[in-house]
Amino acid sequence: MIELRNITWENFDECIQLQLTEEQKGFLASNVYSLAQSYVALLNDELPAMTFAIYDDETMIGFVMVYHDTAEENEYGEEEAYGILRFMIDRRYQNKGIGTKAFQKVLEYIRSYPQGEASAVYLSYAPENEAARHLYAKFGFREIGMDEEEDEMVARLIL
Repeated sequence: MIELRNITWENFDECIQLQLTEEQKGFLASNVYSLAQSYVALLNDELPAMTFAIYDDETMIGFVMVYHDTAEENEYGEEEAYGILRFMIDRRYQNKGIGTKAFQKVLEYIRSYPQGEASAVYLSYAPENEAARHLYAKFGFREIGMDEEEDEMVARLIL
């Protein structure tokens, strides 16, 4: 069963050792960098980023980082929204359908509105990352344009 679990001292090292395939490494920041960002957000933002290890039963298979923006903070739209800043499945568990189940679990979590109501979810990805494009489209995300600053495609899902 797929679960999102808090990152603790007991699973921290395992989380930062999760790896993408060689082809994917340029598409996503490392989990170490993501956790560092989360720490800075915790100290400075009203609503800190939410980071989780993704488990399949007792096996850690991935990592996700989610955030909530008010309408004023949302750089992609004018509504309260959640964003998926990072979503990764370790290279050992890719192409087995586990990523799809894990992403479904992430959306279920977001739909519980852990930091407040929202009407959309935003995410972005490298335009050449066809695996990401396919996965997100499967869940109803629609591309809304390029983030020129980040050189990434932005996609939106209405909640």
